[in-house]
Amino acid sequence: MPTTSRHSDWRVSPVFLGIFAVMAVTGWAVWTDYAASAGLAVFLFVTSAWIVSLCLHEYAHAATAHHSGDLSIGTKGYLSLNPLAYTHAMLSIVLPVLFVILGGIGLPGGAVFVERGSIRGRWKHSLISAAGPLTNVLFALVCTAPFWLDALDGVPLIFQYALGFLALLQVSAAILNFLPVPGLDGYGVIEPWLSYRIRRQVEPLAPFGLLLVFALLFIPALNAVFFDAVDAVLRVLGVDEIMSACGFDYYRFWEGENEHCLPYTLGA
Repeated sequence: MPTTSRHSDWRVSPVFLGIFAVMAVTGWAVWTDYAASAGLAVFLFVTSAWIVSLCLHEYAHAATAHHSGDLSIGTKGYLSLNPLAYTHAMLSIVLPVLFVILGGIGLPGGAVFVERGSIRGRWKHSLISAAGPLTNVLFALVCTAPFWLDALDGVPLIFQYALGFLALLQVSAAILNFLPVPGLDGYGVIEPWLSYRIRRQVEPLAPFGLLLVFALLFIPALNAVFFDAVDAVLRVLGVDEIMSACGFDYYRFWEGENEHCLPYTLGA
């Protein structure tokens, strides 16, 4: 059995580089107001940035598992940042993007299959599960840095909108992922500390955990509690509710501008 991964396992996928290039170009278009359609530019920028964050989320799981002892991670392509390597493309990319388009919510993406038997120590298992959502937390901090650093001078307002909505996606993804529900990363954090009996009883529920969470979010009262929590975190990070809402309105460019954003856009 090899004790180290191959150098090629760590090469960045051209697919990821292409998505990152789209994020950079469309981000520049939003910043400079170069695009003919500001809404389309915001849509492409936020969508590509969201996919980049999905890749980083899964890469964090994979890299942590690799350093914890699972040397099979590299051969599965998880260290290449290729979004197509993280389970099925529909579950890893299409479904999360679809939920962003339809509901403005950060759905946890693909999955990294870890050979847990290769890893010793409960703390390592917990850290592997926590690494993904912690990446969303870090991404949210980066997106909101201009807000909580009070460094918005010179930042175009529409770019602030885009950052606000992107931050909302990261915060919602982090909160959902940290829920201690079977099938989500939050349960993976506490699972190593549970008794064998409890783990066996809960195991059959894992494939349905995410579906259960989203079914509960369709209940208006729970949906309000969830988004109130997201908004509360965003306010701590300096992003007000109007900023992220206007970002979502620009993102859904095919619906046209929402009137509640017009006075805000004009600085009134």
